[in-house]
Amino acid sequence: METPPQSQGHHLVRRLGPVDATMIVVGSMIGSGIFITSAESSRLAGAPGWLLLAWAVAGVMTMTGALCCSELAAMMPRAGGVYVFLREAYGPSLGFLFGWTLFLVIQTGTIAAVAIAFAKFTGVFAPAIATDNYLFTPVHLLGGYAISLSTEQLVAIALILLLTWTNTRGLETGKLVQNTFTFAKTAALLAVIVIGLSLGWKPDSAARASDWWNSWRNGWSPQTAQPGLTAVGAFALVLLFGKAMVGPLFAQTAWTNVTFVGSEVRDPGRNLARALLGGCALVVVLYVLANLAYVAVLPFSEIQHAPQNRVAVAAMNSIFDRPGALAMAAAIMISTFGCNNGLILAGARVYYAMARDGLFFRRTATISRRNVPAAALIAQAIWTVLLTLPRTVTTDSATGATNYGNVYTQLLEYIVSADLIFYALMVGAVLVLRRKRPDEPRPYRTFGYPFVPLLYIALALLVVLDLAYLAPATSGIGMFIVLTGVPVYFFWRKRAAA
Repeated sequence: METPPQSQGHHLVRRLGPVDATMIVVGSMIGSGIFITSAESSRLAGAPGWLLLAWAVAGVMTMTGALCCSELAAMMPRAGGVYVFLREAYGPSLGFLFGWTLFLVIQTGTIAAVAIAFAKFTGVFAPAIATDNYLFTPVHLLGGYAISLSTEQLVAIALILLLTWTNTRGLETGKLVQNTFTFAKTAALLAVIVIGLSLGWKPDSAARASDWWNSWRNGWSPQTAQPGLTAVGAFALVLLFGKAMVGPLFAQTAWTNVTFVGSEVRDPGRNLARALLGGCALVVVLYVLANLAYVAVLPFSEIQHAPQNRVAVAAMNSIFDRPGALAMAAAIMISTFGCNNGLILAGARVYYAMARDGLFFRRTATISRRNVPAAALIAQAIWTVLLTLPRTVTTDSATGATNYGNVYTQLLEYIVSADLIFYALMVGAVLVLRRKRPDEPRPYRTFGYPFVPLLYIALALLVVLDLAYLAPATSGIGMFIVLTGVPVYFFWRKRAAA
């Protein structure tokens, strides 16, 4: 296979220090999820204790995964990260399927989702920015789909293009944006926690007025939480607890993004492991405490039914009224801005690594004169922008009103199980490479080996099986999306060999 040459001698440069790498971990994790996903989790779980436990167990998965990923990152600090780990452990086809799914849905869909979240909260200050304020009204396509451009979509597109442009200006610009906004949003989340825990605990708050573990006493029923569910009793609660973890897992995902920039981290044998473990530990603690603050401030029903699922906004509005809601909206704008910068910066390195192996568009294997994969950044931006335009179309059976959703949200829902399988395979790569390459230098070795990787794999598979039971069609579509990469892989492999 011919390896594409670097452009005029330009190459990736190790300019990211330990703080920079940690900021990529923290900044990519803290987006909009922590501020909104607790509403759906609380509706599924039905009690404050189960809500906090869902976030805690998701945190255990994040930390055990980070312990394993640290060994791989320190062992193979290369551009592409997880793509490289899967390729080396299982072969190029599986590595490609991960990278393909990342480009098709996971990374680009998440960037689109976070960009729309930024636009939604911008709309709090500028009402003209709204989901239904159309520059051109939805044009219905085949099936339950349409295409539109609203002011909200336009702002999201502008954010994607702006951050893509800043990242093409060089790594120094990208890391400056990342560090600045990550420090700001971490401080904002910490403020929510301190304010909630110090000014909450009112008599009607979930912490004091709700049953912490008996969901039924809080008016919860499994059939209301999951229409059509036939299971009852404790078994139903266990099933729905597994689904309640999806939001926390989504909010904590993207911690692997720092491995994508492995070729640009100084002293990677030390700094990648420290960034992964330190960054993940910080975010997991902040997330659990943030949910404790929600429980301390709001009645449980207000967490479950927060307007547009904006639990953090509801909490600050409860304490400070309108000024609190505005301050929270501004904090979420900062958070989503910084999160998208990290996702855009890191994601392009995977497509660059794939192209270097002859498994993606050849142009994306080049490095610009500013020593960044500018072509990969542009390709990522084009597809992400396109993902913001299609809409899902549903009709309310009671009112007959037409409702428009976002296609990327549907795609991300489909891909949750497949994403967890890729994470489990990555963790399993620690076990595989210990056997395949026992003598290869490992600057960091997984703590608690082999118990820790086996624990992560077991938890991930339980969640995957739970989702397959509750929504087999959704999980099946997700696997189909992954498998669309099979013919693409053989096409590119044949082209590279020609």
